[in-house]
Amino acid sequence: MSTARRLVEAPPSLRWHLARARTPVYRRAFAAFGAGTVVVRPRILRGVEHIALGAGCAVHEGAWLQAEGADGSITVGDRVYLGHDVHVHAIDPVRIGSDVVLADGVFVASTDHGRGDRSVVHGTGPITIGDHVFVGQRAVVLGGVSIGDGATVGAGAVVTRDVPAGATVAGVPAKVVEATR
Repeated sequence: MSTARRLVEAPPSLRWHLARARTPVYRRAFAAFGAGTVVVRPRILRGVEHIALGAGCAVHEGAWLQAEGADGSITVGDRVYLGHDVHVHAIDPVRIGSDVVLADGVFVASTDHGRGDRSVVHGTGPITIGDHVFVGQRAVVLGGVSIGDGATVGAGAVVTRDVPAGATVAGVPAKVVEATR
């Protein structure tokens, strides 16, 4: 194998192999845990009985997945990549479609803290991320929004409104910079 090919197609790390060994434990704890899914050294997993991961998903180191409250659930489709330090927090339902990439440091939350008492947390509306969506590094997706199929969210963007299918959004707050082709 050439050096260039090894850089592009690095073999799985020891942590990845150890995570695969833990799969039977995760399979029993999660609401659903698809075949071939791997969770590598998560930072926090809370409410896993309300978290469903599809087949062939990769959840990388430092991930924070938390579902709480009566309506809090996280549903992840097949072949989803959750990068390092991704944080998904649900009081209202969060649905992530299939073939989605959430790059490193992405924050997705259907929650907010109270204005009077900061210890009070409440829901902000469900979040739906469609199929074939790419969310760039350190982007934020807030409650009550839908991101349409095939959309792209630029790095560092803050999504506060719905994103049309196939659109590219960027900025704070995120705005359409390229419409559907």
